[in-house]
Amino acid sequence: QNCQKLSEDVQNAILAVATVYYWLPKGQGTTLRKMVRDATTEVVEGMIQLTETILISPLESLSQEQLISTGGVWEACEQVSNLPRNNQAAVVSALAACLSVVKDALEEMENALVEGQDPYSDITEDEDLGFRGNRDTYWSEADRKLLSSCMGLIKASKACLKKVLSVVKAYGKAESPEHIAQLDDLADIANEISPSVDELALSMYPPVNQLAVRLNAAKLASVLKKVLEITKTSHVCPPSEEGWVQFLIGAVDHNMDKIKNFTQGEL
Repeated sequence: QNCQKLSEDVQNAILAVATVYYWLPKGQGTTLRKMVRDATTEVVEGMIQLTETILISPLESLSQEQLISTGGVWEACEQVSNLPRNNQAAVVSALAACLSVVKDALEEMENALVEGQDPYSDITEDEDLGFRGNRDTYWSEADRKLLSSCMGLIKASKACLKKVLSVVKAYGKAESPEHIAQLDDLADIANEISPSVDELALSMYPPVNQLAVRLNAAKLASVLKKVLEITKTSHVCPPSEEGWVQFLIGAVDHNMDKIKNFTQGEL
């Protein structure tokens, strides 16, 4: 009887959580709505896992799995209470997450490009991989020149996200449908930066296919320029902020021109 009462309470609570999510108007912002949806899903999936764990456990026993699943539900509920309260806060959170990923990718490539370092030093010698002295595991001098400009593009990605994050924090508003939509557009295109940085970074490892590097660099440059153009035409960019937008567009073009020059012979 106690279990039945508890089950009914849980079911009602889950329905209430789902209802609250569906009550959130789409007009409040797709970035905010996605974060609320993800947090709601975590709670529901956590409860499904806990219920399944209870059902397969012997009666009147408390297993380690039950404790872990309970902790998972608590954690999911904690995330709900920490959700952003409007679309501006949601976009700030999304941009900060993108910036963190790009920072990690930049740091990883900087460490790998240390002069004379073998980028595959963490892979032990293996018969199947062939001789470790194979030149395909090292960068040539021409590779390093090309990769230097690619690093410039990845640094521009970090600077771009950092500056966009700061203006969204300072000037972002979520009071009108127009402002909310502009913030969503910014978050959507900024979300493309970290996967594009990852693709470029992966193509930079030896043996370097210069054409692949150029194509990935061009894709990243295109995404960055879109982010900067959307920023410039939105409410988060007053005239006082336009200088750095132009500067970063110039930095993207400059690095892309150098990459094109270094890969001219490959086409």
